Amino acid sequence: MASARGPVRSGGFTVATSAGLEALRDAGTVVVPGYQDPEAPLPPAALRAIRSAYLRGARLVSICTGAFALAATGLLDGRPATTHWQQTALLQRLYPRVDVRPNRLYVDDGDILTSAGVTAGVDLCLHIIRRDHGAAAANARARALVAPPQRSGGQAQFIERFRPDARGDGLAPIRGWMLDNLARRQTVDELAHRAHMSRRTFIRRFQQETDTSPMAWLTAARIDWARELLETTTAPVEQVAHLSGLGSPAAFRAAFHRHVGTSPANYRATFRRSP
Repeated sequence: MASARGPVRSGGFTVATSAGLEALRDAGTVVVPGYQDPEAPLPPAALRAIRSAYLRGARLVSICTGAFALAATGLLDGRPATTHWQQTALLQRLYPRVDVRPNRLYVDDGDILTSAGVTAGVDLCLHIIRRDHGAAAANARARALVAPPQRSGGQAQFIERFRPDARGDGLAPIRGWMLDNLARRQTVDELAHRAHMSRRTFIRRFQQETDTSPMAWLTAARIDWARELLETTTAPVEQVAHLSGLGSPAAFRAAFHRHVGTSPANYRATFRRSP
């Protein structure tokens, strides 16, 4: 971590900085990238700048070993956080007051967000775009990056879990069919039949590839589609409920509030875009 402008070595690459620590005085979000030696002492001026930015109201975000810098400020004491899986034990040893979550891609604790490795950092950044600007903006950026639109990561305050990425592609055709037919009724038995598997084998294989059940994955995909419809169209709630396959308007409102933390109407008012 550097206290002045200029090239900064971050892991296996160099970041060109056009400003020094003075930029943190007005920043709304401060992103701390990973750095080579997480056990190395950090410049006191850098730690003071991070702490001051947070106390002023800035949001803090760390990528990979950047979590060690946040921990060094004391701001992670008593809070959940993660870092690269190779460094989670070290983070816990050096900063025992941090609630280290070693199995998370990222942790969203509201005003402090931490991620695991570099790829998980991309997931976290997409999550932040989704939280700030909505699903359409996040999905558009993900397509440009050729990245999964949303991988569940941590304890989100406003947005919980959305469509998980798949680690395997054996059932990719089935998931594609599910996405193409969100409005129609889908059952596990029908999906298993389409996959030419028994119900039990299908559920097990789906869980292995996505870390979730077929119906939970389908619900998350429907919620994600409903978010895009609310953001980019003027379709009434009744139509969004039908197009997303989430049932009656009452059932849709309940499911949406359970997953997103607000009503469809309030969400549309927050993230409305012109079609």
